[in-house]
Amino acid sequence: MNNLISKSDTIFVAGHNGLAGSAICRALEKFGYKNILTVSREKLDLRNQIKVKNWFKKNNPDIVILAAAKVGGILANNNFPYDFIIDNIQIQTNVIESAFQSSVKRLLFLSSSCAYPKSCPQPINEEYLLSNYLEKTNENYALAKIVGMKFCEALRKQKKFDAFSLMPTNLYGPNDNYQDNNSHVFAALIKKFVIAEIKNLDEVVCWGDGSPKREFLHVDDLADASVFCLENFQFNLNSISFLNVGTGKDISILDLATMIKEKVGFKGSILWDKTKPNGTPLKRLDISRIEKLGWKYKISLEEGIEKTIMDFKENIKLSF
Repeated sequence: MNNLISKSDTIFVAGHNGLAGSAICRALEKFGYKNILTVSREKLDLRNQIKVKNWFKKNNPDIVILAAAKVGGILANNNFPYDFIIDNIQIQTNVIESAFQSSVKRLLFLSSSCAYPKSCPQPINEEYLLSNYLEKTNENYALAKIVGMKFCEALRKQKKFDAFSLMPTNLYGPNDNYQDNNSHVFAALIKKFVIAEIKNLDEVVCWGDGSPKREFLHVDDLADASVFCLENFQFNLNSISFLNVGTGKDISILDLATMIKEKVGFKGSILWDKTKPNGTPLKRLDISRIEKLGWKYKISLEEGIEKTIMDFKENIKLSF
């Protein structure tokens, strides 16, 4: 199969300092792509339409990977709904429109599986998008992601612009966000148990009742899938305009917490704060489409937990 992008292409990775963006930069370098464009938030605010437009005119990238987004856990989404919808819609609209106006060859937009309805048949296939109500705790973020996906789809249909989306499941790995009250469940659990073990605490308190099931994908696997799809996958104009990316396996939050506890070596007990929200009860993706293309995840959950604990201990300065 001939690659749809070239090693000589200039590739702009928007959001290169984030969890997904940094992993994609590593993957591009691993696969021999040397012309990678990045720009810091201080030098280019992606929410500013004029500055983004001027940046594209000056730098003229061949390929764009849009991994930039305002992200956070349940509490952050609940407390700052305006920020999550306005920031993400501005970022997406500015980058995608500027890429189109600059005649970029291919654009990959990273969405999120939280864009799927709260109540979906399991596993969730791509056709279930917009089939029911969203989960209230992250509704504004999900709406913004849907807008980005539909923007890409509309450009493909009307303007023949080669833009597509990937719908990754819950991500974890190096460079995750470990801020208190603003992190996702995987990072929050890693931090809780590592700190509890170091401080020799008797217990760790986790949100909800542990019953929700989630699918987790190591971010290096998402990065691998991103390069794979950019190189190999061509949508036709009448097909679905995005692909699920995951492992196809889920685990309860209770079992995940237990696994992390054991890997960290924490000897205390786990208490569940049932006054806190659980979020979506079930979420596992149907990954049959991307598997048929020849891609499959490589990092098991057990291996991924071990790597993430090690990375957290080595690279995060614990302040407690």
